[in-house]
Amino acid sequence: MSSEREVLTYEMFGTATRELAQEVADSGFAPDMILSIARGGLALGMGLGYALGVKNLSVINVEFYTGVDQRLDVPIMLPPTPARVDLSGLTVLIADDVADTGRTLELVHQFCEGHVLEARTVVIYEKPQSVIKPDYAWRRTEQWIDFPWSVLPPVVPGALAH
Repeated sequence: MSSEREVLTYEMFGTATRELAQEVADSGFAPDMILSIARGGLALGMGLGYALGVKNLSVINVEFYTGVDQRLDVPIMLPPTPARVDLSGLTVLIADDVADTGRTLELVHQFCEGHVLEARTVVIYEKPQSVIKPDYAWRRTEQWIDFPWSVLPPVVPGALAH
């Protein structure tokens, strides 16, 4: 992996969210629900919810990455998962921060299949090796991405947050 990194700032994230929302709106897709993949897709799902006027937001927890370019063999859903009956007949926009391998998006899309009227995917970044091509992507990159919410170490008791 190259030492070069794609750096996303909070300001760029705001721009990305608005531009993605406009792309979704311009495509004619009007989601009934935004299903955010935790943790990376939470901020995007919230931002898109406000930008698209969608109040029905839900979260699905998927674990795959354990570190920089380190992952489990397969992504796994963690409880609680949304009840499929609650998705029945809805148009759903599945939001995540990045489609790297695409396997997380693929897992969530398969979870929705047969239950929703239509599901589309949206990411901030898409990588060329992704097994699923997101319906909407703000940027494409081959680099590791530094997201503003995950570049700093976790806050611990007694440490001064900067």
